[in-house]
Amino acid sequence: MKHNAPRLLLGGTGSGCGKTTVTLALLRAWQRQGIPLAAFKCGPDYIDPMFHTAVLGVPSRNLDLYFMEETQVCAALARRIPLDGLGVVEGAMGFYDGVSGTTDTASAAHLARAAAIPAVLIVRPKGQSLSLAAELHGFRTFAKNTLAGVILNGVSAAMYPFYRTIAERSGLRVYGFLPPVAEAAIPDRHLGLVTAAEIEDLQYRLDRLADTAEQGLDLDGLAELARTAPPLEEHPEQMLPTVSPPVRIAVAQDSAFCFYYADNLERLASLGAELVRFSPLEDALLPEGVDGLYLGGGYPELYAERLAANVSMRESVRGAIARGLPAIAECGGFQYLHRTLNGYPMAGALPLDAHISDRLQPFGYVELTAAQDNLLCRKGERIRAHEFHYGVSSDAGDGFTACKPNGRTWPCAYVTDTLYAGYPHLYFGSNPDFAGNFVQKCAAWRKQHDT
Repeated sequence: MKHNAPRLLLGGTGSGCGKTTVTLALLRAWQRQGIPLAAFKCGPDYIDPMFHTAVLGVPSRNLDLYFMEETQVCAALARRIPLDGLGVVEGAMGFYDGVSGTTDTASAAHLARAAAIPAVLIVRPKGQSLSLAAELHGFRTFAKNTLAGVILNGVSAAMYPFYRTIAERSGLRVYGFLPPVAEAAIPDRHLGLVTAAEIEDLQYRLDRLADTAEQGLDLDGLAELARTAPPLEEHPEQMLPTVSPPVRIAVAQDSAFCFYYADNLERLASLGAELVRFSPLEDALLPEGVDGLYLGGGYPELYAERLAANVSMRESVRGAIARGLPAIAECGGFQYLHRTLNGYPMAGALPLDAHISDRLQPFGYVELTAAQDNLLCRKGERIRAHEFHYGVSSDAGDGFTACKPNGRTWPCAYVTDTLYAGYPHLYFGSNPDFAGNFVQKCAAWRKQHDT
């Protein structure tokens, strides 16, 4: 089945050019016009989709050509974009920045080509004049691409005519500008932007961004560009068997644990899982009657004192792991299972200690190969994942071997028949059997404890 799926990709000249700011401004401005919208993020980032979701009230999806086939990406766009609306895809890093930093594989440019998405380049012309035209000309001609226009970010209304004239010399259409909006700024920290839930006046800031978008951006022209995208084919996904009655999986979700791929959670639900949200910060115990546990990543290091003070929750989690409750713990969730994090007591389900270093640890895309049978798979089976953390464990485990696209390998993850705990964030879409096996183990736990 084919869908028109009008869509637009907002790429950037590099990190820090304002892709998220412009994306949020456009989403809120179009939302105020009553246009149905769907938002997406190129790459494995968790934080930007939280902001998209805060604007629209529906989950933003990751589109990642390291994790997904091109047909999967096209099907996801066709399935999610409203027939009478628009899809907006925020790029990652620089437009051509892909796997290993030496290719454009899985870059915004690759995604735009694969899904025939018209692309607009966001540029912040700081300290430039005529060189801006040369830079934009380089982006337009460097490789095959779908670039159709430019948005000038951080430019005042007084300087916009000057920069517009220069930018147009690149051969790209200029779709307007956004001036600096100090009251709408989004602060950042060591893993990127702060999360959407941490900004109390976020909706006010989004409206101020939309105000500037309505004044400075060619909203109608950008919508018209999105509607030039060709129709997409929606291919039905091959689904694994579901369990019945549904299993109940406790999902940690609060300020400390908030890094989840929306598609991962949806996949678990489609396999017969009822996802029961809980807060290791606020709740006293795990939810009653759960058959599995999912501790995602996030910022436990920022809330270590509060997590340590919640003794009953720590004991509840430690006891559940000890009893063999099927559990996945990724990155921050993995650190929560340690004895200590930065000296604060954690759940103590693993005889390990963790601390936050002052530099990024081995990070980026990895393919994991199981070194032994475990909760999620058999020895030798593989799944693709992503690492991005400053955390260091006294022993990161050896249940899997991680391999970067450049060939570098290292051991990672603690695994048993009922546990996966490690720094890599898994993407179930790259091997759906991992999610299916987890749900089946949860069903086996329920059956064992119902009798």
